[in-house]
Amino acid sequence: MTKPIRTLIVDDDEGIRFFLGETLENEGHDVTLVCSGEEALDCLRDRSFDLAVLDLRLGGRVDGLRVLEAISWRWPQTARIILTGHGSLDSARTAISEGIDAYLLKPVRAAEVRQAVDEVLSKRHRAHDVEAEQAMTTGDLLQQGIFTVNLTDRQAFCREEPLDLTVCEFELLVHLMQNAQRVVPPPELVEVVRSYECDHLQEARDIIKWYIYRLRHKVEENPSRPRHILNVRGVGYTFKA
Repeated sequence: MTKPIRTLIVDDDEGIRFFLGETLENEGHDVTLVCSGEEALDCLRDRSFDLAVLDLRLGGRVDGLRVLEAISWRWPQTARIILTGHGSLDSARTAISEGIDAYLLKPVRAAEVRQAVDEVLSKRHRAHDVEAEQAMTTGDLLQQGIFTVNLTDRQAFCREEPLDLTVCEFELLVHLMQNAQRVVPPPELVEVVRSYECDHLQEARDIIKWYIYRLRHKVEENPSRPRHILNVRGVGYTFKA
């Protein structure tokens, strides 16, 4: 059975929430409806979604742009569609700079919603497939972007220059590259580098941050502004080629 698409809908208009929820539930989505930016942030604190559809102009202290920033930081794999009126196109342009996948102008029809959602999710799936293909091993080689790892000889290269990695740093880099399509939680990384099942999240964070720190100093041009080994606050680490 196909896993339902987990979708967050954020709008302070009850009628629009109902319309969007019904439209996407009929398409097989597992829908969560919230009426404010504050409630959206609460949902996003400990729950991930495949798709978020949200209004830019929300009542209360937290607007749609703030919710978008939270999604980009905490759950970067989540596809994002914004709803906006003709009078707030400047805000829409700001949202586009935050990396949204699509925007819809109100009033919107069900067919437009379905089409936008299908296009956005298809685009995300294609991107994930490309990332996974890039990270696949060919024989004993693992390649992604400027990084190449020879798994047999246990050698790692950046722009064809060898990296001087410890055993733990090598294992950490390989695991992150092989799982580049997702955010890897600290306990999983601790098990990779220490062969130790850490049941306490804070302990795992404290352990792994030093390995991440040392690895960044060997693979990043500017370790204080990393481009490849990224921290997703409260979740874990992910690899970008």
